[in-house]
Amino acid sequence: MIMREIDMPGKYNAEAVEAGRYDKWVNEKRFTPSGDDKARPYAIVIPPPNVTGKLHLGHAWDTTLQDMIIRQKRMQGFDTVWVPGMDHAGIATQAKVEQRLAEQGISRYDLGREKFVDQVWDWKNEYAATIKAQWGKLGLSLDYDRERFTLDEGLSDAVKKVFVTLYNKQLIYRGEYIINWDPKARTALSDIEVVYKDVQGAFYHVKYPFTDETTLDGKDYIEIATTRPETMFGDVAVAVNPKDERYQSIIGKTVRVPLVDREIPVIADDYVEMDFGTGMVKITPAHDPNDFEVGNRHQLERINTMNEDGTMNERAGRYVGMDRDEARKTIATDLQTDGWMLKVVPYTHSVGHSERTGVPVEARLSTQWFVKMKPLAEQALAMQQSDDRVDFYPPRFENTFTSWMENIHDWVISRQLWWGHQIPAWYHKQTGELYVGENAPTDIENWEQETDVLDTWFSSALWPFSTMGWPDTDAPDFKRYFPTNTLVTGYDIIFFWVARMMFQSKEFTGRRPFQNVLIHGLIRDEEGRKMSKSLGNGIDPMDVIEKYGADALRWFLATGSTPGLDVRFSYTKMDAAWNFINKIWNASRYVIMNLDETTEAILPAREEMALADKWILTRLNSTVASVTKNFDKFEFGEAGRALYNFIWNDFADWYIEMTKETLNGSDEQAKRRVQAVLAYVLDQTLRLLHPIMPFVTEAIWLEMPHEGDSLTSAAYPTVQAELDDSTAESDFQSLVDLITAVRTIRTEANAPMSTEIDVLIQTSDQNLTRIFESNVDYINRFVKPKQLTIAPEVSVPRLAMTQVISGAEIFVPLAELINLEDEINRLQGEVKKFQGEVKRAEGKLGNEKFVQSAPESVVAAEREKLADWQTKLAATQTRLTELNAAK
Repeated sequence: MIMREIDMPGKYNAEAVEAGRYDKWVNEKRFTPSGDDKARPYAIVIPPPNVTGKLHLGHAWDTTLQDMIIRQKRMQGFDTVWVPGMDHAGIATQAKVEQRLAEQGISRYDLGREKFVDQVWDWKNEYAATIKAQWGKLGLSLDYDRERFTLDEGLSDAVKKVFVTLYNKQLIYRGEYIINWDPKARTALSDIEVVYKDVQGAFYHVKYPFTDETTLDGKDYIEIATTRPETMFGDVAVAVNPKDERYQSIIGKTVRVPLVDREIPVIADDYVEMDFGTGMVKITPAHDPNDFEVGNRHQLERINTMNEDGTMNERAGRYVGMDRDEARKTIATDLQTDGWMLKVVPYTHSVGHSERTGVPVEARLSTQWFVKMKPLAEQALAMQQSDDRVDFYPPRFENTFTSWMENIHDWVISRQLWWGHQIPAWYHKQTGELYVGENAPTDIENWEQETDVLDTWFSSALWPFSTMGWPDTDAPDFKRYFPTNTLVTGYDIIFFWVARMMFQSKEFTGRRPFQNVLIHGLIRDEEGRKMSKSLGNGIDPMDVIEKYGADALRWFLATGSTPGLDVRFSYTKMDAAWNFINKIWNASRYVIMNLDETTEAILPAREEMALADKWILTRLNSTVASVTKNFDKFEFGEAGRALYNFIWNDFADWYIEMTKETLNGSDEQAKRRVQAVLAYVLDQTLRLLHPIMPFVTEAIWLEMPHEGDSLTSAAYPTVQAELDDSTAESDFQSLVDLITAVRTIRTEANAPMSTEIDVLIQTSDQNLTRIFESNVDYINRFVKPKQLTIAPEVSVPRLAMTQVISGAEIFVPLAELINLEDEINRLQGEVKKFQGEVKRAEGKLGNEKFVQSAPESVVAAEREKLADWQTKLAATQTRLTELNAAK
C-alpha cells in the first residue's frame, strides 16, 4: 500500500479547514462574473438583511440555499452574479437606535433630525460590518464589488424616479384616512406590519341618555357597549340599522356622550349588524376605519382624541395628558362612580400590535401618502397568466400571492420617521403649493420638504432592478442580468416583499423581477416552537459554526427540509452532519494517501475495469443525474439523500473496502486502475458536494494530484452515458446481497469474523455462478469462509442457518452455534415477510387500472418483483419444512 504523506490529519477539524479560505476566495475574485458573453447569465439578488442586528438561523438557511444555487451554476459554466446588500429597515433600525439612546437618557428630539440620522448611520456601519463577517463565516460566494444598500445614492435615485412617476400617473396621492398608528414609534404602519394577538379586555356597557323626553322600552337612555371607553370623546353619532324595527322611533333623536355632555345624533346605516350586541354602535370616525366610512356617508365631524404618542389630547377633557391605558381605567372608574356604567363583561378579543415595537396599534385619523393599488395589482396578476410569469416553488404559494393581490387595499407609504428615504415632495412656505419632483425646487429657500419618509418596503420592492443600475436602462448589469433568475425567501414575506417586487417590476421594467421564487419555511426549535427572545430558544448560527463548522451547518440547512416547510433545529442533527463530513474526510484521506503523485482523475479503458469499478461508476452516474435533477427542482433534501447514500454506502462502505484487496496486492497494473477510478470518483463527488460544503471539499480537492487551483470554478459533473452499465450494477448487487446475507447470518448466530464458518451457495443460475466465482477474492475478504461451495445442489447439514437471495440460497452450517428452535422461529418470520410482499405485488398486478395505465416497464418490473418474492418464499418454506422434520 502506498500511503503517501498528505496534509490531512486523522480527524476532521472544521476550524483548521475553514481558516482563511474565504478571504482567499474573495481576494482572488472567485465570485466575480466570468465576463464570458457566450455564457448564459444567471443572477440572484440577496434578500437584503436589516441592519438591525446580527444574522439569525433563518438568514443562514436562506443564504445557504442561494449560495448552493449560485455555486452550482458557476461550476456549470453560467456567467453568474450574486448581488449582496442590506436594507436600512426604517422603523426597526430607528427603534433600535432610539432604544440605545434611551439607555443614555437621550431622545431623538434632544438631538434633532440631522444628528439623530448620524447616529443611525453609525449603527448601520457597525452592524453592516458584523453581517459581512457572518456572510464570510457561512462561505457565501457574493460579489462584494456590487454590494448595495437601500439608502445608497443609486437606489435613492431609483426611489425618487418611482415615486415621481407614480405620482404623475395619479397612482400616488395624499389624503386623510384612518391608518394603523404605532404610538411608540410615532409612525403609520401598513396593514401587513400589524400582528394580531388575543388580549383579555372587556365590554363596557354605558348609558347614553336622550337629550329630551324620549324613551326606549321605558328607559331614558340607550345602552352602548364598547371595548375602548377612552375613544368616547371622539363619538359623533350612534348608529342603528335602518331595517331594525326596534329602533325606528329613535332615528333622528339625539343623545349625550357621558362625561363630556356633548350632544350627538342617532343615525341609520346598513353597516350596523342587527343581531350583534345591542344592535346600536357608537360612531367614532377618527378612531375606527369602519366608523370613518360611516362618517363620510353622513358628513360627520372627525374628532381625534389622542396625541401621536398615545396620550389623550385636549378633546378628552379632564383626561388630557393621560396615557391611553391609564385613561381607560380612570374613565371606567368615573363612569361607574357617576352612574353611567351598566355592567362590565370580560371579553377576549384580537388586538393589532406593531410588528416592530410590540405595542398595541391605534386606528388613527391621519394625513398620509398612499399608492393606489388596484391598477398595479391587476397588471401583476395579468403577468402571471403570460409567458413572463414568476414560477413559485412550491406552486401552492402562488395562491397566497394571488389572494392578497385580488383583495388588496391602497398602500400607506409614508412613515413619520427620520431614518429612510425622505419623500420627494415640497410645500411652498407662502402659498402651500405642493411640488413633487426628483430634484428639489430651484428656489429652495421658499420651499419646505415633506418630513415623512417612505415605507422601507417601497425601496426594497425595487431591489431586483435598482441593484442592477436602473433607472439607467443602458446600465451593463441591467442589460445583462435582469430579469434575475431565482429569488429565495421565506413564506412569511410573500406579500410584504415578493408581491411588491412583482408589481413594481412589471410597472417600471415591463418584465418579471425573477424567473423563480423558492419559498422556504421557518427555523423552529426541537419542540416545533418559533425561535424568539421571549422563549429564550434562539440559536446563533455563529455559535453553531464555532462548534461544528460552516459545512456541517450548511449540510443540515440544505438537506433538512422540503421546500415551503419549516425545519426543526437540533444538535442531534448537527452531530449527524458533522459525522457525515468526518466520514467524507476519512474516506478521502484514505483515497488520497493511496494515490501516486502522478495519478490523474482519468478513467482507464472500459475493458480494463473490474466489476466493482463498473458498478461504482454506474452508481456515480446515477447520483450525478439525481442530484442535478433535484437541484433544478430546488429539492435539496432529495439531492442530499442521494449524495449521502452514494458517499456513505456505495463509495465508502463498499467500493473503498473492495479496493484494499487490490492496493495491498502485487498487481501494479490493477493498482493503477483502481487508483484512477478512486481519483475520478472522489474528484466528481467533491464537485457534486462543493455547492453545499464549499470549505471541506476545497480543502480535500487541493490535496489531490490534479491541475486547477479551486473547486469554485471547476466544472460541475454531468451524466456520462458511457458509464451506465446496468449489467454491472445488477451483477454487483448480487455480490452485495450474498455478502450481506452471510454477514446477517454471522450476526444472528453471534459468529464474529474471526470465527471460521463454511459457506454453501446453492444456485442453478449460471450467471450468478459466474459472478460469484469471478469475484471470489471479494467474497473471501468480506465473508471470510473456511470453505466456499458454489453448486446447483449442495448437501445441507441438519443444523444450518439460511438466507435466501434472488437466484440463490445461502447455507452456513453452525451446529455448535445455533439453536434449532430459534432458527425455525427466524425462518417463520421470513415466511411471513415474503408472503406479505407476494400479496402486495399480486394486489397491485390484479388492479386493472394499474396494469392498463402504468408504463409497460413499470408493470414488467412489478412482475419481476413478484416472481422473485415467490421464489424466495418457496425456498424458505422448503427449508422450514426440512428443519421441522429434523426436530
